[in-house]
Amino acid sequence: MKDQQLESKKVWDRAVRLFHWSLVIAFVVAYITGEDESLVHSYSGYFILGLLVFRIIWGFVGCKYARFSDFIFSPKETINYTKSMMSGAPKHYWGHNPLGALMVFALLITLVLTTVSGLKVYGIEGYGPLAEVNSSYFISNANASGHMEQEGEDSEEEEFWEEIHEFFANLMLVLIALHIVGVVVSSKLHKENLAKSMVTGYKSHKE
Repeated sequence: MKDQQLESKKVWDRAVRLFHWSLVIAFVVAYITGEDESLVHSYSGYFILGLLVFRIIWGFVGCKYARFSDFIFSPKETINYTKSMMSGAPKHYWGHNPLGALMVFALLITLVLTTVSGLKVYGIEGYGPLAEVNSSYFISNANASGHMEQEGEDSEEEEFWEEIHEFFANLMLVLIALHIVGVVVSSKLHKENLAKSMVTGYKSHKE
């Protein structure tokens, strides 16, 4: 029986790798400073938003494996890949596999919802790009009762968006945990080090 040849290919460009690890660091910082409502939390949130905007753009103009078109799979192909994983002999993909692609989209969408809800909370407090929606709060000729009523409404709205923000932030933790498990399982089944490939940019696979 012939020994399988190890093939190596450059898959992840520098931009994708920098995005990935910068996002990891920024999310950790944002999450651990979330209870403090500090400037660090706010700025890390802005940084994450900037990273997301970049990744979305890069998903259309980046290299082959970074483009969304490379890892949009049909439901049938996703189901077939899942079955092949359960059989212990999954089909190999140089870029994202179908399940990995679903996780990428889930993470991106959840992060967008987390940052937007965070901006909404910040805006209700009178800061950030969404602060203008609360301009009525600062109308000087409002009477005292009207002012107090506005404060109460703002407080309820802020609490609502804080709960939304916290929900998606915690959902991110669940998705990250599933992502790590998926990386470990996929690395074992495909006999490749996916975490290392996100550092070096190269993926190796035995043909």
